[in-house]
Amino acid sequence: MPAHRSPSFLSLQEAVGAAPTLALLRERAEASQRCLSLVRPLMPAGLRQQVAPGPWGDGEWCLLVGNAAAAAKLRQLLPAMREVLAENGAQVSAIRIKVQVPGR
Repeated sequence: MPAHRSPSFLSLQEAVGAAPTLALLRERAEASQRCLSLVRPLMPAGLRQQVAPGPWGDGEWCLLVGNAAAAAKLRQLLPAMREVLAENGAQVSAIRIKVQVPGR
């Protein structure tokens, strides 16, 4: 009678670590989240919940917002955000702000 083997399951973290492409995506997502946590205190309280971390890579970071008014306010904060990121060692050479259109 053959020995019964239990199936091998990987946790999500193990699977991501085993796949270089997924590991790179995870690292970029974590870097984007870290950058947002650094600059979020600069934002007015009402704006903080409207901003989400977007793609990060090759020194370019994107912030996602739900409307043009939030994007305009963030653009005013760009110099201060760049300064905070630089002071904290984040290697961000450009910050883009993208308005997300619902349903797309």
